[in-house]
Amino acid sequence: MTKIALIGAGGKMGCRLTDNFLKCTDYLLHYLEVSPQGISNLQQRNVTVSDQESAVPEADVVILAVPDVAIGAISNEIIPLMKPGALVLTLDPAAPLDGVIAHRDELGYVIAHPCHPGIFNWEPTEHDFRDFYGGITARQSIVVALMHGTEAHYQLGEKVSQDMYAPIKDTHRITLEQMAILEPAMVETLAQTCMEVVKEGYDRILELGVPQAAARDFVLGHLRIQIAVLFKEVNGTFSDAAYKISKRAKPILFKDDWKKIFEMDDIRQQVKDITSK
Repeated sequence: MTKIALIGAGGKMGCRLTDNFLKCTDYLLHYLEVSPQGISNLQQRNVTVSDQESAVPEADVVILAVPDVAIGAISNEIIPLMKPGALVLTLDPAAPLDGVIAHRDELGYVIAHPCHPGIFNWEPTEHDFRDFYGGITARQSIVVALMHGTEAHYQLGEKVSQDMYAPIKDTHRITLEQMAILEPAMVETLAQTCMEVVKEGYDRILELGVPQAAARDFVLGHLRIQIAVLFKEVNGTFSDAAYKISKRAKPILFKDDWKKIFEMDDIRQQVKDITSK
């Protein structure tokens, strides 16, 4: 039976993984947590905190479910305790790309990140559908990358990732650099920022007197059909007027060189900003 040490098991992400591992019988889990709140979160789940000095050296897989700003220091403490041939599994590409995670040649390193349930994801009940983060009732895809190690390390990392992020739709194998292009560059630097601006616009039209219920239905309904058209979920186009106004708006809202956020030099600065305190 594969032995797993889950570091940060009582944190926000750690609790999501813990909840799924508690439903899985394929592994022997050691849950590690040091914060009082995290320990309390585990106690609410009837989970006992393990001892780091005994759990980590026995683990076949060590999962670092800790914040990006802390993962470097924590890895310097944890990774020297790991047995040769074991696997380090991280949940985000920022720290691995920035080179802040402690490295040992005899270990494997895999990164696995959830895609979250898609906008057009279908679930049989509203309860299942309203799992927006994924990992509970709604299916989601995941991306997995092998940063260092053997194919056996990748296969083990993929299997553990599928179980801890379940239920899974598809698993996509990509490179670490490709994962960083996706996050932070695409979904945080670009998409989240644009959505924050849309929300600021929504707040502004409420200030201008548009009734909230009408504004919410109008904005969210248009976002859905606009995304459906752009990503070919429907066989349709925008109106001629919509294309004309979009062409007028782009130079007002965006700099000409905005796509530089997808260049690796810029991405490396993005991840450095993420991992720095």
